[in-house]
Amino acid sequence: MKRIVAQWMILLCLLFPASAGAAQGPKAFPSADERYKVDILLVVAHPDDEGAATPYLARALDEHKKVAVVFGTRGSSGANEAGAEQAAALGDIREVEARNALATLGITNVWFLGGKDTASQSVLQSLASWGHGATLEQLVRLVRLTCPEVILTFLPGTFIGEDHGDHQASGLLATEAFDLAGDPTVFPEQVSGPTKRLEPYLDNLRPWQPKKIYYFADADREDIFRGKGPIYPVKEISKSTKQPYWRMALDSFRAHQTQAKSFLDTIAAMDEAQLEKVMTAEGFWSDGLQFVLGKSLVGGTLTGDIFENIATGTIPFARPEVSPESARHELSVELAGPWSFYSEFRRAHGLTNLPHPEPPEIALQAPGTLVIPLWMRNRTAKAQEITLTLTLPAGWTEQSGTGKFSVGAKQIASPRIEVNLPALAEKGSRKTEAQEIAVHAESNGQSIGDVRLRVELRKRALPQ
Repeated sequence: MKRIVAQWMILLCLLFPASAGAAQGPKAFPSADERYKVDILLVVAHPDDEGAATPYLARALDEHKKVAVVFGTRGSSGANEAGAEQAAALGDIREVEARNALATLGITNVWFLGGKDTASQSVLQSLASWGHGATLEQLVRLVRLTCPEVILTFLPGTFIGEDHGDHQASGLLATEAFDLAGDPTVFPEQVSGPTKRLEPYLDNLRPWQPKKIYYFADADREDIFRGKGPIYPVKEISKSTKQPYWRMALDSFRAHQTQAKSFLDTIAAMDEAQLEKVMTAEGFWSDGLQFVLGKSLVGGTLTGDIFENIATGTIPFARPEVSPESARHELSVELAGPWSFYSEFRRAHGLTNLPHPEPPEIALQAPGTLVIPLWMRNRTAKAQEITLTLTLPAGWTEQSGTGKFSVGAKQIASPRIEVNLPALAEKGSRKTEAQEIAVHAESNGQSIGDVRLRVELRKRALPQ
């Protein structure tokens, strides 16, 4: 390849010789490669997750916006309805499916971070499986390469819904990259230039501060997201294709045969009216595509257009405003695991405005086991005895975890309670109404707090 390039350079010099008398102007420095500069960077977890945003991406492309997509994994733990391939081979196929799906919309700049597809509802498991630090480094590099004005991603939080831990991880990493890519002290080797020719370690990128970040939720309920960001109708007609945006999204999704062949075979026999009824029904885009504004560094209104107030050009790096830590009693018992992590995450990244359910919630497969992780904190100068009791719905039973505990001076302990979940009561039912459980904590005969959790039982759900 180098020899071919050299031959072309010689030919160009022979055909277009430089004028001997041409004035020598000032030498220009190379600038960033404009082929990769985008308006929108979509960050999701698996091939086919882009479908959560494709109706809006089609609209944005109509408005001459440039779009790039980053996938956290290749989806190698997914199903395969189209063939026999599994594991790494399935991941190779799903990568091609994702590239083909996005190419239908005209999106060709697509990257994969190489995280492991991790089937659980725990963002902490996904971050561990993906290699949190190394994956974040890759994503920060891609933000600095593509210089997006806006990042779109999954809302990081725990909800009753599919609530895939990988979806949460993609949103969490995108949020961290939003807050870090503009900081020259973060991964400084990326913003340093080489000191010798063909030096392969330093990237010579520049810090980049995106202007806005928006989320879409992996949750069943929609009420807590309304009014938190713009909604985009999916029935409007594209100026470029003369098709509704939902139709463009569906045509893109047809590439995902491994994950949805049975569904795609079913709708292949439908006429346009039937297709529209299915794709705009509840569970798809009945009310349009809802986004939640995470943060804007250029002002604008909560429900205004995603590109409201955005002008081309750089803005200064903005360190996130950390909210004050809430006061805690000398003795306390709190819900731990992903729930407490997200409480701290929202505070650390200036996202206290993000909607989240109270009390916290989860959907689990039944029969099965619910694990309630706890933080038990003793801030006093001597050991304290704390008693935990549990209130459960009828038919649910405690497996382990309550009783009396001695917590040392200044100790933070991490007990856990396990609960046996009953089978669904009605034969053929897919889920039950969410029910509330409570952990009550006492010390020296005085209440020191209650931990509450809403749990929905389902016929099928990802592991906790």
